Amino acid sequence: MSEPLINKVAQSGIITLDLEVFFPTEEILPLDIKDFLFRGLLLKELEFRANLKNVDWTAFQDKSVAVFCSSDAILPQWAYMLIVVYLQQVTKEIYFGTIAEVEQKLLLQNIQNMNVAQYQEERLIIKGCGTKALGGEAYLEITKKLKPVVKSLMFGEPCSTVPVYKKK
Repeated sequence: MSEPLINKVAQSGIITLDLEVFFPTEEILPLDIKDFLFRGLLLKELEFRANLKNVDWTAFQDKSVAVFCSSDAILPQWAYMLIVVYLQQVTKEIYFGTIAEVEQKLLLQNIQNMNVAQYQEERLIIKGCGTKALGGEAYLEITKKLKPVVKSLMFGEPCSTVPVYKKK
C-alpha cells in the first residue's frame, strides 16, 4: 500500500498573495471630451458650454468617472474645470485618464495603502498568473511595500517560484 500524499507546499508556511485583490472593483464610466468638441477636434467655447449644459448627467449618478480626450485636440485647462462643475454634482468620484489608466492608478493606490503588518517575517509568493494585466508598476510597488517586512519574497506559483528577495 502506498503512503498518503502530503502537500508540502501547504505545510511550508508560504503565503501566496494575488495582486488582483488590489484591483478596483467599482464601476468606472468613461467621459470622452471629444464628444463635446466641434468635429471632435476643436473647442468652441459657446458650443462647448452648450453641449455640457445639454448632457443628461444622471447617467453618472453615484458612479466613478474617467475623464479623457481620445482626439488630438488641444484643450484649455478650464475645460477640465468646467466638466468637474457638472460631474461633481452627481458622481461619486472623478479621475483624469482613460478607464485603464484610472484602474492602474487605483490599483497602485490600493497597494500603497495596504497594511503589511500581517506579512511581518513571512515567506511570500506574489502570484504570477491571473486574469488581469497588472503591469510592471504594480509588481514594483508591491515589492517596495513588502521588502522591508517579509522574510522572503518570491514570484510565481507555489510549485515554481522565482526568488526575488531573502532577508539575511
